[in-house]
Amino acid sequence: MSKKITIIGINYYPEDTAIGLYTSQLSEFYVENGIQVDVITGFPYYPAWRISKHYKQKKTFYKEKINGVNVFRYKQYVPKKPSFIKRIIHLLDFSFGTFINVFKIKETDVVLCIVPFIGSVFLGKILSKLTGAKLWVHIQDFEFDAVTDSDILQTNNNQNIFFKVLFWVEKKLLKSADLSSTISSLMLEKLSNKLNSNKSKKLLPNWVDSNFIKPQDYKVHKYLKSTKYKILYSGNIGEKQDWIFFIEFVKELEKINDVEIIVVGNGSKRIWLEEQLLDQDNVYFYSPVEYSELSNLLCSADLHILFQKSEVIDTVMPSKILAMMSSEKPSLITGNLKSEVASILQKSKGGKYFENKNKAEILNFVVNLKSDKYLQESYGQNARKFVSEYYSKTKILNKFKETFINLIN
Repeated sequence: MSKKITIIGINYYPEDTAIGLYTSQLSEFYVENGIQVDVITGFPYYPAWRISKHYKQKKTFYKEKINGVNVFRYKQYVPKKPSFIKRIIHLLDFSFGTFINVFKIKETDVVLCIVPFIGSVFLGKILSKLTGAKLWVHIQDFEFDAVTDSDILQTNNNQNIFFKVLFWVEKKLLKSADLSSTISSLMLEKLSNKLNSNKSKKLLPNWVDSNFIKPQDYKVHKYLKSTKYKILYSGNIGEKQDWIFFIEFVKELEKINDVEIIVVGNGSKRIWLEEQLLDQDNVYFYSPVEYSELSNLLCSADLHILFQKSEVIDTVMPSKILAMMSSEKPSLITGNLKSEVASILQKSKGGKYFENKNKAEILNFVVNLKSDKYLQESYGQNARKFVSEYYSKTKILNKFKETFINLIN
């Protein structure tokens, strides 16, 4: 009799970015390896923050089978303009639907909860108690730390008390798991500090499919057909990036001839960002591309950028950098020098990492890189070689398979 895993998480296919993409690929990998998979999830909404057209008319509770995976969905509330309070309502509503869907699973060997959000662990605990299954928590993002580190809220005493309660709940839930895993070394260290116990912990990073991103075989994407030097940001336009610095960067780049910045993505800050840059003629905004176009998009750029807030060190690991590096093009990333991303870029020699305050150095790097073809190629080749070796899709998914087998044995 084949073994079975139930995965609980708000993001899933057809979302083809970030956590939705990784959860979908993991689920299908398990099916390919003879493991039955049930997924309890929401309706697809990310990163546009609206339920996708194909699902709008579906019933509130909707079951489907996708590539061998049984998918149980609940049509959760999705705010058009996601404020902190609206996000809380969004997650509470998802929790309500998931609570009902949990009782539709009659047997399973392992319950895997994808964080964010932490409430899925409480629901997973209920299911593990009902079925006698092992509880596994996999953390893609420390959501509460990310909020406080990014200063999304203007902190005051009431909010401090609120977050103390949330962190206490988070700790209790994490300690209830049989196994916890996360995606970077610094996040694993943070997890150890939160647990403060001998509970099992494991590093299971996200991955990149180097056979999918093909720098030797791509067509120039329609967004990047210009003959200018093309700087690309592709991903979520949300709270965790340093958009104030990005705005300064765009304005400074006006001084450099034949350079344009292309922003491809959606998110809670996109409308605001476009409004801030209305007078700039060197920056262009486009909607996210289909996953099938991602290789062409990334490989068509001359330089990839990611500007992180310096306060965020060990709460998130933006896995978009793996795809950026796999495109065999250099990356320019800013943020805290102690972050995991800084370590990856420095070890790989696949680009340059700066603190955000080093504006002059950053602009000088762009000017030098633009004029030096050999340096561009050197950074790009180093980047692809590094992620192909350390973040191989096959290698890491096999570690997920081993983890599952070890849990049930």
